[in-house]
Amino acid sequence: MIDEWLVKDKDAPRKQRHTARRIWQRLGLEHGAVLSEVTVSRYVGRRRIELGLVTPVEVMVDQDHEPGAEGEVDFGEFYAEIDGTMTKCHLFILRLSASGKGASTAFISQGQEAFLEGHVRAFERLGGVPARIRYDHLTSAVVRVLRGRGRQETERFIALRSHYGFDSFFCRPGLEGSHEKGGVEGEIGRFRRRHLVPRPESCLVGRAQRPHRRR
Repeated sequence: MIDEWLVKDKDAPRKQRHTARRIWQRLGLEHGAVLSEVTVSRYVGRRRIELGLVTPVEVMVDQDHEPGAEGEVDFGEFYAEIDGTMTKCHLFILRLSASGKGASTAFISQGQEAFLEGHVRAFERLGGVPARIRYDHLTSAVVRVLRGRGRQETERFIALRSHYGFDSFFCRPGLEGSHEKGGVEGEIGRFRRRHLVPRPESCLVGRAQRPHRRR
């Protein structure tokens, strides 16, 4: 019944088409349906897209970064032959959003120790710390995802932020949030193409770092 009303609305004046609330009201008054308004509104929103009645549009806002105000962090995978063995490695990159300057370190692991040490090495190389850094949902930094962009951070990551005095910003999961730190994702691709093609061999041993274990 809802689909039928939505399709008929294509020929109705724009200001006299069904809203989700009106559909919910008619279902109850005319058909005795007992269901919540939010159930109807969610169904109507989904079906309008599936029936081709509306085109989903996501609003974007151009990013404008002040120097030193923000950075982006991510890991990228690559393979290298180390001591005669094909090894999966992880490239940590911290990229400054305004200048595009980045600092990278290769690790054998992308665990928390590599994640934290990557920050320290990047800050030393860049000669400073951005005021805010954007992240994916990284288990090295996040214990639990809360409502919206809220995150419960790991104790060691909180200690790192407190020591260097920067704030964290967590992007939306998956493809929906990929554009929120597109700079560092593009930088990982450029670094791989420029410096890791052809595939590195044993000469990388001195660069691929195992994070130091602190006692």
